[in-house]
Amino acid sequence: MHFFGIRHHGPGSAHSLLQALQALQPDCLLVEGPPEGEALLPALLHEQMQPPVALLSYCPEEPRLAVYHPFAEFSPEWQALRWALGAGVPARFIDLPLAQALALQKAAADEAAEEAPDAAPDSEPEHGRSADPLGWLAQAAGYADGEAWWNHMVEERGDGEALFAAIEEAMTALRAEAPVHGGADPREAQREALREAQMRQGLRQAQKDGFTRIAVVCGAWHLPALRAKTTAKADQALLKDGLKDAPKLKVQSTWVPWTYQRLSRASGYGAGIAAPGWYEHLWHCAQDPAKRPRAVGWLARVARLLRERDLDCSSAHLIEATRLAESLAALRERPSPGLAEMDEACRAVLTLGDESQLRFIADALVVGDRLGSVPADVPTVPLQRELAQAQKTLRLKPEALEKTLDLDLRQANDLARSQLLHRLTLLDLPWGRLARLSRSARGSFHEVWTLQWQPEFALRLIEASPWGQTLAGAASARVAQRCAEAAQLAELAGLVDAALLADLPEAVAAATRALQNRAALSGDAGQLLGALAPLAQVFRYGNVRGTDAALVSQVLDGLILRAALALPLACGALDEGAAEALREALLAAHGAVALRQSEAQTEAWQRTLAQVAQQQGAHELLQGLATRLLLDAGVWEAEQVATGLSLHLSSGSEPARAAAWLDGFLNRNALVLLHDSTVWGLVDAWLAGLSEAHFQGVLPLVRRSFSGFSASERRELGERAAEGGSGRQNTEAAAPSWDPARAELALPLLRQLLGIPA
Repeated sequence: MHFFGIRHHGPGSAHSLLQALQALQPDCLLVEGPPEGEALLPALLHEQMQPPVALLSYCPEEPRLAVYHPFAEFSPEWQALRWALGAGVPARFIDLPLAQALALQKAAADEAAEEAPDAAPDSEPEHGRSADPLGWLAQAAGYADGEAWWNHMVEERGDGEALFAAIEEAMTALRAEAPVHGGADPREAQREALREAQMRQGLRQAQKDGFTRIAVVCGAWHLPALRAKTTAKADQALLKDGLKDAPKLKVQSTWVPWTYQRLSRASGYGAGIAAPGWYEHLWHCAQDPAKRPRAVGWLARVARLLRERDLDCSSAHLIEATRLAESLAALRERPSPGLAEMDEACRAVLTLGDESQLRFIADALVVGDRLGSVPADVPTVPLQRELAQAQKTLRLKPEALEKTLDLDLRQANDLARSQLLHRLTLLDLPWGRLARLSRSARGSFHEVWTLQWQPEFALRLIEASPWGQTLAGAASARVAQRCAEAAQLAELAGLVDAALLADLPEAVAAATRALQNRAALSGDAGQLLGALAPLAQVFRYGNVRGTDAALVSQVLDGLILRAALALPLACGALDEGAAEALREALLAAHGAVALRQSEAQTEAWQRTLAQVAQQQGAHELLQGLATRLLLDAGVWEAEQVATGLSLHLSSGSEPARAAAWLDGFLNRNALVLLHDSTVWGLVDAWLAGLSEAHFQGVLPLVRRSFSGFSASERRELGERAAEGGSGRQNTEAAAPSWDPARAELALPLLRQLLGIPA
């Protein structure tokens, strides 16, 4: 037996391990990993297999029971397995089978849920020891933490086989002081004991099979346990007792692409590393002597990154930064600069202390944005195969780097892209996020998406497989389930909209029926109002995508009438917060009625607004808003509005109520006063007619109404007020002078350009 204790992702460990394997030439390689993945090992030599990748193992009956085993190019296990496959050496995984490990995980989760069903999960779950024993060695050696000590002593060096003897000696001393793995969690400690017992059984089986030079690659922490003098009978009894209550699960495995972001410790990955991009640089420097010294190559990459962003970085900068990094390494008695020295040199010379530049250097280089790839023939579910084919057909390459996708829905390819992204969103796979500005501009055949692929999306597709074998079928089934679970009419209306955007006719019909049935039983004005805007968007802009949205018109018309009947009753007995919430819903509903462009629905809605404006007991904010909307629509004349304004802003009105009415009437829009002479004249006439005492009483409330305007808007209002005169006089003074006869000469050409019949 030849033991090699490594860090799961370490370039120094990988480089030394390859040297040791070349010298040893073992006849069998045993690696800490899940036995279910052995059948997938030949794919490591496939030309399309580009790390980082992960071995995904999951339970088909419960896809959420899954585990990832990530590998990078600089992972020691990855290099050892590739070496064994290339040399024809048998390679085995000797960790606890995932059928049992996932069963233990499920049992622990069920037990925890029974003990504390309402307890919030930890934001960062523990992976391994509750305290880092490497920190003890680091403190003794004068380092700030265990990470820095391990990087300097192991990963930034390549000492060959002698390195592993030193690692084993250090781990033996640490295990003697901290023998319990898993911290204070007894379930985690039991799981680690079972894993180590299974690995010892794997060693015995390899010896029994006649191998004489066995190389064992495992996490350094497990070395003392694997060398422990424990009998096979004791390990067998431990495994039998620990797994007797675990349910039997079926497990499937596949390869999936991974990213450096997910490989980093910041993602929550228990075996994560702080700087995957830096480790990749160390690996290539160790493998290719032409890339040494590594300080020059790293700083050259930093310089290229700065220049791509039009930031100054000359050759003199690089020379001085290299000298500084090497001087710092010499002062700290290190053979070559590490990441800490590189960062300090960049901060002092290249960025002059600008932390913002250091942040994008860290994102782009220290962590990196690399996304791996896997062969097309690895085992996948139908949804994964369909998505892969769609990505190829639509030229949508999954990338770890965030990018913007601008779609023109008049183009067939862009329309298909949009439908694919909307279907994936319905399946809880947000590969793309739709920009808000485009949702209000769908009538312009325009959508803007932000795309960023995440490795866990592969598991999301597996989880969605029970809904259907195609993306369209699975998304439609998911919409049907969400319709049954929806508690609000607005949510159902949003599902109708989402199904239409995803081009799912069956889902649109199902969501429409659910919305109609639920609306027939609901009298909640807030829910009815909230459902109007999404449905109006569907009705107005459905034809932009070449789909028939007329089937929702009947539901929309019915909802408008129901909302109109329920609104007056909902406007009374409201506090300020409830009135504000209803105000937002009322404005959205008013826009929806305008999009519908139906004479009957518009008349019914305007009658309701008039009733709210004159209703006794309705909240003043809503009364003022209704008055303003009626004035804009031309339903009420200026004289009628002036009467209402004088009534609510008279000296007998309570100041707070008067302020609320004025706030609703102005609708928090200074442009109304600046460009609508009618509104300006009404407010101006009311203020001019106030007595001095009444004016002083309402002045704070008027200031409150105007406080929502921007500084420039308030300045323009002041300038207009300083001009004096009524709104009518100001309008006449500002009216342009033109010849109507000459203006009409352009009308035929305008009609031709705009396609308007004469």
